Amino acid sequence: MSTVVTFGEIMLRLTTPGHQRFAQATHLEVTPGGAEANVAVLIARLGGSAEFVTRLPAHDLGDRAVEELRRHGVGISHIVRGGDRVGLYFLEQGASQRPGKVIYDRANSALAEARPRDFDWDAIFAGKQWFHWSGITPALSRSAARISDEACKAARRHGLTISFDMNYRAKLWTMKAAGAALRPLLKHVDLCIAGAGEARAILGAKGASDEAVAADLTKRFGFQTVAMTSRRGDTASATDWGALLVRQGEVWHSPRHEISIVDRVGSGDAFTGALIFSLLRRDLPQTALNFAVAASALKHTIPGDYALVSLVEVEALAAGEQGGRVQR
Repeated sequence: MSTVVTFGEIMLRLTTPGHQRFAQATHLEVTPGGAEANVAVLIARLGGSAEFVTRLPAHDLGDRAVEELRRHGVGISHIVRGGDRVGLYFLEQGASQRPGKVIYDRANSALAEARPRDFDWDAIFAGKQWFHWSGITPALSRSAARISDEACKAARRHGLTISFDMNYRAKLWTMKAAGAALRPLLKHVDLCIAGAGEARAILGAKGASDEAVAADLTKRFGFQTVAMTSRRGDTASATDWGALLVRQGEVWHSPRHEISIVDRVGSGDAFTGALIFSLLRRDLPQTALNFAVAASALKHTIPGDYALVSLVEVEALAAGEQGGRVQR
């Protein structure tokens, strides 16, 4: 039986090969992906138990997304089949000072057109321990926002730990709309994952430092734990990556990793999935934070949305065993 349930939209990602621009590419590489699915895949790959809940059309493209989840060990028994469209997103990878670009084609997707009656949350959450959602799903449609609200309420009734990743997408909604929709839902959340900038702009958090913003979020919304990732010296090809964790007034900082980026999409989801996995196995906060940052650092080096890493690889990097040498 799955321990963790994640809910959101899985899409097909169409990427220009190499670092070609949209204007250059003669073909696109197709892979499934999406924030909440990325979290579930990593948890399953690390040896945890995760189930992904969504709505997908009952046709070949919907089947492609489902089979990819199954291949990575993610539970799919509560995926609802219906609707006409799988959401798409087109990705142009950036390089150096040229940023990457995303074009969404997800209007009227199967999940955006889902209705609350499509999901039996009492059945979905029976026997589960953890529910994860993100700010992307309520941005898809009013109906998706209502479903997110019902899911949170049901998860709370069943006594699950609830985590939330802000995951603000400016191409889906405004900061004002995001704040209005998300604030009422955050009363259900135990673990909040956000960047300091978006926390200030969307949730009205105060504080000059990441630590102060995290403390203010805890005070405003009653979160038990707040995690914040941060980048320094950032370009499309390189970043300096780390995070902090705040719980009951205590603050933990991770080591920072200097990373040459292959694909940054999904790196935040890798952080979230690894953090959930580590907290569920009752690691100490510093251990959990270091583990999550290591998983995220490794994801930056892997093409595609999914963090195709092993538990051994993540634990080795978290323990300081790094260098990128060939393993012979």
